[in-house]
Amino acid sequence: MPVNRMTQWKQIQQLDIKFLEQIDYFYDDTFPMEARQVLANWIEGQDWEAAADHESMANVLFNNLLMQLDRHCSQEPNFLLRHNLKRITHQLQMKYKSNHVQVAVIISSCLREERRIISLASIQEQGPLEKSMQNSEAFERQKNLDNRVAVIRSSVQMMDQAVKYLEDMQDDFDFRYKTLQSREAVRVSTDSVERNSQCTKQEVALLQEILNRLDFKRKEILSKMTDVIKEINDMMSTQLNLELMDWKRRQQIACIGGPVLTGMDQLQNWFTVTAQSLFQIKRQLDKLGELIHKVTYESDPIPLQRPQMEEQVKFLIYHLIKSSFVVEKQPCMPTHPQKPLIIKTQVQFTTKVRLLVKLPEVDYQLKVKTTFDKDPPPGKVNRQFFILTQNTKVMDVEESSNGCLSVEFRHLQLKEKKFNGTKGNEGPLTVTEELHSLSFEAQFCLQGMTIDLSICSLPLVVISNVSQLPAGWASVMWYNLLTDEPENMCFFSNPPRATWSQLSEVLSWQFSSFAGRGLNKEQLSMLGEKLLGQQPVHNDCQVSWSKFCKENIPGKPFSFWIWQDSILDLIKKHLLPVWIDGNIMGFVSKETERALLRERESGTFLLRFSESHLGGITFTWVEQADNGEAKFISVEPYTKNRLSALPFADIIRDYKVIADGIVPENPLKFLYPDIPKDEAFGKHYNSQQSKGKIHIFPYFPMSLIPISTLPNVTPLPCSSPEPPMSPGMFHVLSQQLSPFEMAAISSP
Repeated sequence: MPVNRMTQWKQIQQLDIKFLEQIDYFYDDTFPMEARQVLANWIEGQDWEAAADHESMANVLFNNLLMQLDRHCSQEPNFLLRHNLKRITHQLQMKYKSNHVQVAVIISSCLREERRIISLASIQEQGPLEKSMQNSEAFERQKNLDNRVAVIRSSVQMMDQAVKYLEDMQDDFDFRYKTLQSREAVRVSTDSVERNSQCTKQEVALLQEILNRLDFKRKEILSKMTDVIKEINDMMSTQLNLELMDWKRRQQIACIGGPVLTGMDQLQNWFTVTAQSLFQIKRQLDKLGELIHKVTYESDPIPLQRPQMEEQVKFLIYHLIKSSFVVEKQPCMPTHPQKPLIIKTQVQFTTKVRLLVKLPEVDYQLKVKTTFDKDPPPGKVNRQFFILTQNTKVMDVEESSNGCLSVEFRHLQLKEKKFNGTKGNEGPLTVTEELHSLSFEAQFCLQGMTIDLSICSLPLVVISNVSQLPAGWASVMWYNLLTDEPENMCFFSNPPRATWSQLSEVLSWQFSSFAGRGLNKEQLSMLGEKLLGQQPVHNDCQVSWSKFCKENIPGKPFSFWIWQDSILDLIKKHLLPVWIDGNIMGFVSKETERALLRERESGTFLLRFSESHLGGITFTWVEQADNGEAKFISVEPYTKNRLSALPFADIIRDYKVIADGIVPENPLKFLYPDIPKDEAFGKHYNSQQSKGKIHIFPYFPMSLIPISTLPNVTPLPCSSPEPPMSPGMFHVLSQQLSPFEMAAISSP
């Protein structure tokens, strides 16, 4: 009997605390977890990935999301939760009122990351890259930076009060000094002069005391400013810049299927608070400059120290603003959202840049210009392209990102330049090994400062035919796995090798991000053996770029990666629910397959991907003979063409074998190791066969049944030329069925 499928969110709630912390981390920056909780079933029932590519569908889903929240809110008995849901509904309305597609992108990313973490929990082993990005040290480092930025902010605000106190003290001195001057100008009697002289001495003494305190306060403020400037400089160079580099590295990893990129809001907060502190110090220095026009004296520390400090502050502002200009969303075709950095000529692609510094004084008319291959690598450039569409846009405040400046180019297209007498790609690199870049430029102006901003995308692969997509994606994976240099356009002139531990982690990411379930240790071990041969341990073995993507597997007409990509395509289009449930062992050698099935009950079967067919899946079952000998039977692999006609779960349910003229029966009983077939696949059965129903129409009902015939069939002894079945059944089987093909047969 079919079983109820446990919701993905229910599976999440049953994970260990270390995995729940990862869930908490990426929901903190993206989508309200309360909404995910109360709308778990509804959210998982929508096609958010499709909506991310279609604005009209995204609009419908966003409005439905708000309606679902309103409905749940009205029925919620808990006052606090009802209050939170009202607040969340309002926040979503305000934050995404003009960009419903962004909601679809966020939710689809969250669901994909949930599936990845569920898959990871089932495997119970993280790869080295994922461990490095999700360890406790990284969290502690970020908490430390949070505290450090907060302390700097507090120190700068306290200096504001100190400068105000200094200004009040100087005003008092200035008032007393001018009063004394006016008093000296008044001419009185000799006795009065003597009495005034005594008062004057007291006033002069008091003024000197105030001036001494004024001098001490100026030196104290300048000393504190110097310390804060040094602290900001040290924080920027030792922590903030490193966090930015770490974020960019995590963006690379997310581009090739790794953990979903988070932390941009946190990064923006660090940059913004630091920038606000620097501009505040700059204003304080300007204020000190005004004060010396009113009162100055010999050895005044302000004119001696202020110019150098002002230069230091401007230097820090300059580098902070320049580094805050980032590519938030790498170039990506909406038709292939999970394969960024591959651009097909004359096909629309999108990209987005952001300024991490949020300042209310900034002139919002910040114009961004994008250029393709602005600085091509030295030497011969095989292909040249230009942007076909509008390449300049103005940055604007984005409410969904807490008011930062950003701009999204949604309709960019490339066209190749044609040159007379040349033939496209004539260099040593293939089309999918040529790397290109998209650059962005803008000019930031504020408080008399002009800063030229520039940033480049990660290297791009440009294709002209969709058939080049798998090889292009291999290039994107290899580059972003093995280097964090943002502009190494000559990477494939001498591509480095990858260790199997690195490569296997990325391969598992492909299955978790594209198909919802990563690869376990046993599956990766088989793949390592397939690529590298039998080794005691594969982890440290080196894999060359050519062996991964360019050379054919021995005895096969395709490379290792093309084989893998065809399997991913098969899973995504035809096997996704069965794969996510873990019912497909997938990667297992024939020797291991037989060892696993040998002692099992007759009818026990397992599913594995074909090693001889691109994008094929087969199943093997065992039959135990009376003499104790195990017989293994495998079917010809099912490819996407055959699976387009009938769902795979229905094939498992309805599969029949014709042997020796016996009426077909299903030999598949138990999914390895001992799970009843219907228990494993029942929830995925689509069509239901008629059972005991009377149909009042003039035709026999028809059903598509997958059938195999055993080769070398020996007919049973029979005096009659007719086989032991009805003439109609025999006619259908003999005329319409061939081995390993599905056919329509009449029900009795």
